[in-house]
Amino acid sequence: QVQLVESGGGSVQAGESLTLSCAASGNSGSAEAMGFYRQAPGKQRELVAVKTSAGHVKYADSVKGRFTISRDGAAKSVRLQMDNLKPEDTAVYYCVAAHTLTLIMTTPRYWGRGTQVTVSS
Repeated sequence: QVQLVESGGGSVQAGESLTLSCAASGNSGSAEAMGFYRQAPGKQRELVAVKTSAGHVKYADSVKGRFTISRDGAAKSVRLQMDNLKPEDTAVYYCVAAHTLTLIMTTPRYWGRGTQVTVSS
């Protein structure tokens, strides 16, 4: 089992920045890929950004150029720097982990509890 604990989030104005962090504990060997999904009200959960310990990265098209994901492989943690936030980024953001990039992009096995990000115009 892997436990994921998120921190960060909050309420900001459009154009501002936020940073989300997530740390994995437990059987962290199953967390080779880590990242974030989000779910906006009335919408399905969607991948935001994921990164493997080997450095492979995937971003949603809607956040490319604005969000940056980074990993501390030894500490099994992940950080999402979110710049130039837009109202449409408002959602609950979930930390996720899986053994491979393919798995984290399709069916992440491990989920954090989520943290709210609200962006007002």
